[in-house]
Amino acid sequence: MFNIQSTQKNLAAELQEKIDQKTKPLGALGQLEKVAWQIGLIQQSLTPTLNKPHMLVFAGDHGITKEGVSPYPQEVTQQMVLNFLHGGAAINVLCRQHGIELQVVDAGIAGELPHNQQQYPQLINASMGPGTESFLHKSAMTLEQAQQAMSRGADQVVRVAGNGCNVIGFGEMGIGNTSSAALLMHRLAGISLVECVGKGTGLDEKGMLRKLSVLQQAANLHEKNQGPLRALATFGGFEIAMICGAMLKAAELKLTILVDGFIATSALLVAHGLYPEVVDYCIASHQSDEQGHRKMLEFLGIEPLLKLDLRLGEGSGVAVAYPLIQSSVAFLNEMASFADAGVSQSDEDELESETQDVVEINDSSSNNNNSRHNNRNA
Repeated sequence: MFNIQSTQKNLAAELQEKIDQKTKPLGALGQLEKVAWQIGLIQQSLTPTLNKPHMLVFAGDHGITKEGVSPYPQEVTQQMVLNFLHGGAAINVLCRQHGIELQVVDAGIAGELPHNQQQYPQLINASMGPGTESFLHKSAMTLEQAQQAMSRGADQVVRVAGNGCNVIGFGEMGIGNTSSAALLMHRLAGISLVECVGKGTGLDEKGMLRKLSVLQQAANLHEKNQGPLRALATFGGFEIAMICGAMLKAAELKLTILVDGFIATSALLVAHGLYPEVVDYCIASHQSDEQGHRKMLEFLGIEPLLKLDLRLGEGSGVAVAYPLIQSSVAFLNEMASFADAGVSQSDEDELESETQDVVEINDSSSNNNNSRHNNRNA
């Protein structure tokens, strides 16, 4: 369905040299340097830009909520979408603050929404129906529905990218979706279920035990050796499937992808299982307070920018982290170099920079050899 390639590394050394020659000690801007380097590779530019940042919040209902895995009733999904449309949610506030365009996508919620483009132009109707089935009894959706939902998510990215956006974040809303995310993590990352299941929207100890019991029953019901797409169909939600497709299309179009919390990262787990190259385009905005998120990020090999104990979803972590993304690009483009400013570079920095160049050349040679070896094995 997608044509995703790893970011080309031919500018890697030049980008690193540009970063290292800024008027600072080597590595002194920490993760901002890594982000600048990554965005430069994504855009294949020594002077990358961030154009028309967008946040797409996908909303969908889950049949598993009928089994008591959340302290909130299913109708809260609909109510929160209405709150988004009226501008009253956290994601509205944060997107307004940081100049991020916000749109809400009905991926498949159980309640009625006012699909009136004149009144609510920010609401997109891509509904797959009134929520998924309960995976305690059967698969949440069919394989065909999962693929169709991914395609509809991808369509939203094509539309947004066509308007000039090159940096995009994905949020979600769906009561019960931490249960889906936990089971996707369990199956795709091979981590014990007890380490994947968290408080969600605020379960107490008794609620946690019930949630874990329900999810263990569901895990036992369905076959274990499932590929990423089948696992998505079995345990996912329509909003998770759309985010997965949206991430893959964004990577195909070489957009910078800002990854939110536990649920959005579970969509990335599926995307990574299908196309591992997708992570080259992803920046993890934060580490959620949901207990499984840290290990999820470790499995994917990506390091979060922030840890603020957030567990709201909606794309809130992306919106909070976006100014850091802006800062990384700004320092790369605007900060003076030692030569420009007439500032002397330390002897240690010069030696470390030269050593790093040698290491990068050796690593590049090793990676090329490994790539050829893997291609021969394939």
